[in-house]
Amino acid sequence: MRLLLALLILPGLLRADVFKLTDGREVKGPLLKETADSYFVDLGQTVLELPKKSVLAREAEGAPGEAAPEKATKAEDQIWSAIDRPEASVKANVERTAAAVVMVRQPHGLGSGFIISPDGYVITNDHVIQGETKISVVLFEKGKDGTLNKRIVEKVRIVATNAYEDLALLKLEGETDLPITYLGDSDEVRAGQSCYAIGNPHGLERTVSEGIVSTLNRVMDGRTHLQITAAVNPGNSGGPLFNLKGEVIGVVDLKLIFSEGLNFAIPVDRVKRFLRDRDAFAYDKDNPNTGYTYLPPPPKKG
Repeated sequence: MRLLLALLILPGLLRADVFKLTDGREVKGPLLKETADSYFVDLGQTVLELPKKSVLAREAEGAPGEAAPEKATKAEDQIWSAIDRPEASVKANVERTAAAVVMVRQPHGLGSGFIISPDGYVITNDHVIQGETKISVVLFEKGKDGTLNKRIVEKVRIVATNAYEDLALLKLEGETDLPITYLGDSDEVRAGQSCYAIGNPHGLERTVSEGIVSTLNRVMDGRTHLQITAAVNPGNSGGPLFNLKGEVIGVVDLKLIFSEGLNFAIPVDRVKRFLRDRDAFAYDKDNPNTGYTYLPPPPKKG
């Protein structure tokens, strides 16, 4: 790793990022270029390449004390959004992402989910709601005095389900201006990168766990998953897995019992595909094959 200049901090830069390294040192300078694996930072006399695996967090951009600009964009003709913002610590990310993580309840259990649009679309696992129609969602809202208030939404509509992908789309009827999560890009996920999950394991609300992405293509139950070390348990199902930009990179799906650090999440690009094709998986309580739309058989010949 090329970190010989990592102790150099140039004063007087008007626009600079602060890169906190895994060895405890910091680099400060304008970001010239970012690739999938590295940051290229202007140190005045030279340009320093910082491998992303050596960077714990990128916490600031602009003049000292100036918050980094965030640029959110809504996917064309879709109900989710993306965002362009710098990496931050898990602590900072929890502040900007936790409000959009919810608890999904049904008569025989509970799970997690996350809001993807201000008008109340929520992603969770199919197995969290499978076979149930009476569903409620618990929102966690911070009061003016800093206390955390719970609000239960009873009017929840099942929009679409896909049992094979283990994904479901819910709609909180009558809601507006809700906090949302932003969907990331599976192509930017790397083995070894930091990640964190927020959910409700065993009903313990808004639990945060941190880890890394262990591998990108682990086949479980016939489907490809992200394998992660972030701790998850029953109740985490359907909750979001975030990167250090606070983007959703996966949906917590399952874990191996009697083991530690062997947990799995559905990659976010499969979530996007499910959302794009949600009309094909539209829920119909009167259809025993709900979640799937079958084409008519070809006519018999002669």
